[in-house]
Formats: sequence, structure tokens, C-alpha cells
Amino acid sequence: MLVLSRRKGESIVIQEHIEVTVLEVDGDTIKIGISAPRDIEILRKELITSVKDMNRESVSQHTDMASLAEKIKKMKKSSQKL
Repeated sequence: MLVLSRRKGESIVIQEHIEVTVLEVDGDTIKIGISAPRDIEILRKELITSVKDMNRESVSQHTDMASLAEKIKKMKKSSQKL
């Protein structure tokens, strides 16, 4: 990991197309601005981690197919009555 020190208003450039600028420093919180081409996806790490965790949880859950089929039949019957 590359570690750099920057002050408010200073930037770093990544591969000539991405610029990260320190906008504000308030105690242990900093506000950064990122300028990048629109096709570059920029996400907060906690969101990526959350989605990965939910995907793992979904895959690990066992679905009772017979029960699911029965629920679908009931839904079809009740929608036909309407």
C-alpha cells in the first residue's frame, strides 16, 4: 500500500485520469473529491462488503422447492378469483 500525506487542497493523480483531492479536514474525518471518467465505478468499500455478505447469505440459504411451488399455486388461484 502506498501511503501519502496530503493537506487541504492538495491532490494525487492516478494514471493521469483520476484525481483525488482533499477538500476538508475536520478532526479524524476528511472529505475528499474524486474526478474520474464516467466509466470508472467509484464505490465506498462498506457498500461492496455489504453486497458481498448479502450474496453469500443468499447462496447459503436452502430453499424448499416443494413449499415454494405450493405458494406459487396458491398465488395463482387467488389472483384468478379476482
